[in-house]
Amino acid sequence: MSTPPDLRLPSLEGLRAFEAAARLGTFERAAEELNVTASAVSKRVGTVEELLNTQLLARSGKSLALTAAGKEYLAQVRAALGLLAAVPLHQRAAQRVQRLRVCSPPTFARQILVPHLEGFTAAHPDVELEVVLSIPYLDAAPADADVEVRNGDPLAVGARPLMHDVVVPVAAPALLQRLPPMRTPADLAHAPLLRTPLEPWAPWFRAAGLDEPEPSQGPKLVDLGLLLEAAVSGQGIALARPSLARHWLRTGTLVPVFRLTAPPVHQYYLLPHAAQGAAPAFAAWLQQVCARVAAEGAELLSRGT
Repeated sequence: MSTPPDLRLPSLEGLRAFEAAARLGTFERAAEELNVTASAVSKRVGTVEELLNTQLLARSGKSLALTAAGKEYLAQVRAALGLLAAVPLHQRAAQRVQRLRVCSPPTFARQILVPHLEGFTAAHPDVELEVVLSIPYLDAAPADADVEVRNGDPLAVGARPLMHDVVVPVAAPALLQRLPPMRTPADLAHAPLLRTPLEPWAPWFRAAGLDEPEPSQGPKLVDLGLLLEAAVSGQGIALARPSLARHWLRTGTLVPVFRLTAPPVHQYYLLPHAAQGAAPAFAAWLQQVCARVAAEGAELLSRGT
């Protein structure tokens, strides 16, 4: 079959670059997927546009948006790439890898998710996992995450908590030695209390029968991990979740000041996710991990370590 002399055929690399950039919204994300540089993706798309004498993607900073011509062309390119991908000789094991992007608050990721991650990756070697961090206080998170963990009110979005956390005052033993004896919750009035908008003291104060305002002295730490580090260094007493403080409770670097616990203002939960692909398996695995973590935290409190 002869090729018409006026037929304009873009390169396969150019078509793949255009499809990936259109789907992912930036040249940078497309470059990660195609394992090339963002500049290479931009040049490949530009070559296609030049060949067609048509703008396919509108550039606005790092963000990309399809033009009207781009939307029509994308449907045709996806159909063509789908036909090529269906050819058995074109298929390799690497093409069966599922990509899963998980977004999590920083301290949850460091203390719960990452330490147990090997269990998921070993059970699901076909999943290419990417973990990114959100900014909880600003409610800022990547919009294209497949699975997203949040710390907030799960009922507000129709979600189930990953675990039913509690909070308890904890401190470094060296700090407690310097302070007057902590015999009753009211004695906290004589101690430096660490503060964060992510974990207010009000729920625990109410559970202890105290009518006290939120602490107003000392730096405000807008990260639960930083709050725990400040407590470890003896800067004050922190209101902490045993699920996040397990390592320090286990080693005795932090100890409970009182046995009384209270539910926190917010709980960790999963946003609704896709019902297919790797997301459901990851969500089920994370639920099991959180159940074990919560049980371990409760055990550490009961042992007084």
